Parts: sequence; C-alpha cells; structure tokens
Amino acid sequence: MSETLPAEREASEATASTVAPATDTYDFSQSLVMLSAPAEATAESIRALRTHIVAQHVDYGRRALTICAPAPAIGCSFVAANLAVALSQIGLKTLLIDANLRDPAVDAYIRPGRDGPGLAQSLEKNDDIWLDCIRSDVIPDLSIMYAGGKVADAQALLAKYRFETLVDFCLRNFDVTLIDTPPANTCADARLVSKVVRYSLVVARKDRTFVEDMKTLVGQLEADDVKVIGAVFNQA
Repeated sequence: MSETLPAEREASEATASTVAPATDTYDFSQSLVMLSAPAEATAESIRALRTHIVAQHVDYGRRALTICAPAPAIGCSFVAANLAVALSQIGLKTLLIDANLRDPAVDAYIRPGRDGPGLAQSLEKNDDIWLDCIRSDVIPDLSIMYAGGKVADAQALLAKYRFETLVDFCLRNFDVTLIDTPPANTCADARLVSKVVRYSLVVARKDRTFVEDMKTLVGQLEADDVKVIGAVFNQA
C-alpha cells in the first residue's frame, strides 16, 4: 500500500484554539488539516490512507502501528497526528504516542494547555501509571501520550521491558495505537519501538528522501521481523 499526500502545512503556522472536554485546553495547529481544512486535498488523502489502514490492518485485529521515516523533516509527525485524528473521526478509540524522546513533535500539532507526565515518566516509574500519563478525549475518541520532554537516555528507556508492558496495555484498551518515532538515520529508537509493535508505516518526502535510505529503513525493519504495511509519500 502506498499513498501520496499533497504538500502539508508547516506545524509552525498560526494555531486555532479550542477547548477539550473537562478542564484541559489544547491548541490545534493549522497543520492538523483533518480539523483545519477537512475539505482540502491533503485531508482527503489522509482519509484514503485511513481507509487502507482500516481495511488492511485494523480489520485483521492489528491494533498498533509505528510511523517511521528515514531522516528528519520528512513529515512523520504530520502523518501520525493527522492519521490519529482521522481514525478517531470514524469512532475508533485511538491513542497517539509521541515516542520521539529526543525531539518531541506531536505537541507542535496538538499543544496541551498544561504540562504533565508523558511516555518518559511512565517508563521511568516502577508502577503502572499509564492512565496518569495519557490525556483522554483530546477530541472525541482521541487520546494522546506526549513524550514528556527530551530525554538523554531515550534508547535505554525504550529498551526496557516496561515499554512492552505499555504496548500490551494499549492493545487491550484502545482500538488503534499510533506511535510517532524519531528519524531512523539518527538513532535506533524507531527500530526498537517497531520491533515491539511489529507493524510499521514508513514516510518519504519528495526531494528530501533518497530511495536508498528508504530501502535501508525497510530492510532494517524487516530484519527485525517488523511487517511494513505500506508507505506514504509527501509532496513538497
């Protein structure tokens, strides 16, 4: 499965504020096209991607998926955030996890109004505090576990057995869990996360992604027994 997305908006564009349920507030970037521009071509492409993933992945009982890219500035977080919103819009209970503990980016698309614990803190503890680190109902049927800040020992945290326990928790409690990962050519974190999740979607971008880099990434994932279910090609 391969999908081509029109040029995405930059996450640094002006944001539009809205109020989430309960007491939490969130700022949604204009780059979150599923909310800011649902009639545009990019949003339609995301919906087409959603259709493929539901038909070829979720409907087979596969509840988790990593989003990976071979290099920075490809659009990995853009795809992860918009796809998570798209899945929630059809009533699937969706969790988006920012596993980029080196340079978190999910909060550039959906910024919380307050700081709180995230993935890093959940992996540092010895007790099961998963729910304390998940923001529930950011919008209907969408929850988010933010990175919890930059971490110096990101790889060591993700390599802990606790991360596997977290993934098991997510599989039991959500219809779909999407995990955003750091660029594969900068560290091994994406491979670590994907090996636990077992399924991955890879992202490329016009004029920024080399074919050999994509082949290398796919080869590494497959060598780790990860099934690559498809690719997304962002147009610049």
